[in-house]
Amino acid sequence: MATQKQGVSLIRGGRLTDTAMRRAAPTDILIKDGVIVEMGLGLAAPEGAAVVNAEGLLLHPGLINAHTHGHGGLGRGQGDNFTLELLLAAAPWLGGGRNLADKKLTTLICAAEMVSKGCTAAYDLYYEFPIPSRDGMDAVAEAYSEVGMRAVVAPMVADRTMYEAIPGLVDSMPAPLQAEVAKLRLRPPEETLGAIGEILHHWRWAGQDIRAAVAPTIPHHCSDGFLCGCRDLAKKHGVALHSHVGESKVQAVVGMRQYGKTLVQHIDALGLIDEHFTAAHGIWLDDDDLRIIRDRGASLAHNPGSNMRLGNGMFRLRRALDLGVNIGIGTDGVNCSDNINMYEAMRYASMLSKVQTPDPSRWASVEEVYNAATVGSARALGFKDIGAIAPGMKADIVFLDLTAVSWIPHNWTVNQLVHAEDSCGVRHTMIGGEFVYYDRRHTRLDIAKLARDAEEARERLERLSAGMHDLYERLRPIIESFCPGLAMEPYHLNRYMCDAPNNGI
Repeated sequence: MATQKQGVSLIRGGRLTDTAMRRAAPTDILIKDGVIVEMGLGLAAPEGAAVVNAEGLLLHPGLINAHTHGHGGLGRGQGDNFTLELLLAAAPWLGGGRNLADKKLTTLICAAEMVSKGCTAAYDLYYEFPIPSRDGMDAVAEAYSEVGMRAVVAPMVADRTMYEAIPGLVDSMPAPLQAEVAKLRLRPPEETLGAIGEILHHWRWAGQDIRAAVAPTIPHHCSDGFLCGCRDLAKKHGVALHSHVGESKVQAVVGMRQYGKTLVQHIDALGLIDEHFTAAHGIWLDDDDLRIIRDRGASLAHNPGSNMRLGNGMFRLRRALDLGVNIGIGTDGVNCSDNINMYEAMRYASMLSKVQTPDPSRWASVEEVYNAATVGSARALGFKDIGAIAPGMKADIVFLDLTAVSWIPHNWTVNQLVHAEDSCGVRHTMIGGEFVYYDRRHTRLDIAKLARDAEEARERLERLSAGMHDLYERLRPIIESFCPGLAMEPYHLNRYMCDAPNNGI
C-alpha cells in the first residue's frame, strides 16, 4: 500500500546505503509530510502512522539526473553512428511536427523510465523549434508533475543554427542544400529572449519542486549578445543556467577559432559562470577551464553514455574531482544514449575513469561516483534538501530488492550499486514520502496507455517528418566528411588531457 506525501509514515527494517560502511545495515526512517524527521533502529510508530515493511530491501537516496532532454523520448532508437553534429542535423527530423500533446507525451516517456529506474529528479534541457513557448514548457512541467518527479526545466535555445555556427560547413554544400538549411534559421535573438522571459515570468510549478532555468545550448551557437541576454534573464528571475561546453572536439576547435580562447574562458568573461551554472559534458576542457568552474562554484554534468555513443571522447573525472569541481552525473537524452538509466550512467562513469590510465590511483572510486549521482547532481540542480537520506531531507528513497540476482551475494553495497545494479532490482521509488512507483508499477501513470499513445504518435510523426528525414539523409555525407576533418585540427591546451592520451589529440 502506497504512503502519501501528507501525514506520517515509518519505513521499518530496510538496509541503508552508507559510503562509510562496506555493507548496509538495517535502520528505520520516520517521515512526516514528505520529510525525514528521525532515523534509527527500533523507532516507535506514531499513532496513525503508515508502516512500510522494508525488510529484505536496500534503501538509497533517489538518483538525480544532472543532464537530460525530455524532447528525446519519442526519438528513441532512430539513429546509429551519430556524431554530435549528425545528431544536431537530425534534430528537425527526430523532433519535427509535434503538437502540444506530443511535447507532454515525450516527456512522460522519459519521466516514467526514470522513476522506474531509481531516479527522482532531473535537469531537463528541452528544445522547441523554432522558439520556446509557454504552452510547451508548461506541458513539460505537467508531465513531470503527473509522474511525481522533481525537475529543473530549461528551454534550450540559440540564435544560430549549427550550420551558421560551424565555419565553412555551409560553403561545403551544393547550392540547393544551402537553400534548404537556410530555411532552418532560428528566430531573431530578441524574439527568443522575449519568449524565455514570458516563460519565466509565468512559471507556476516551483511549489512542486519543478523549477525553471535557461539553457543557451552551445556557446558558439549563440551570439555574445544572446548569451548575455540569457545571463540577464536568469539573474532577473533568480534561475540557473546550463550549457553544453566542450562536448565535442568540433566545439573546442571552433571556439578557439572564433574567440581565441576556450569556450569556458569566453563565457566566463561574459559573466555566465557562477554557482548557478552547470556545464554539460566538459570533455574538451583543460585544467584551467576546470579551475574556473571550481572557483566560480559552478557544476559539471558528466554524461558518459552519450559521450561514448556519439564518439566525443572521455571526460577526465579523476582530474576534475582532484581539482575540486562539483560533478553530477547525467544520462543525456534518449535519442543519443538510448535509455535514461542512472545506474548504467554510474557504471559507465566508473569504467571510463579506469580505461584512461593503467594506474588505479588515478581512477574514480565507487564512493565518488555514487556521491556524484546523488549529492553532486543535487547541487547541479540547485537543490539542498535531496540527494541523501538524513533527517531534514525530503523523503526521496529508492527500495532495491536484495533477492535480485545483482545482489546475490550482498558483499559491498556501494560497489554493487555502481557496478552491478542495472535497475532490475528497483521494487519501489518514493518521492516526498509518496510511492510514485510501487511493487514495480507506476502509481500515477497508466503505462499501457502511454505505450499506445506513443505508438500512435510515432506513426503520425513518421509521416509528418518524412521530408526532414530526406533532408537529413542528403546532409549526412557532407557532415560526416566535413566535421571529422575539422576535428582533426591540432588542439593543444594547457596540461590538456595529460592523463587521457586516447582522446585523439
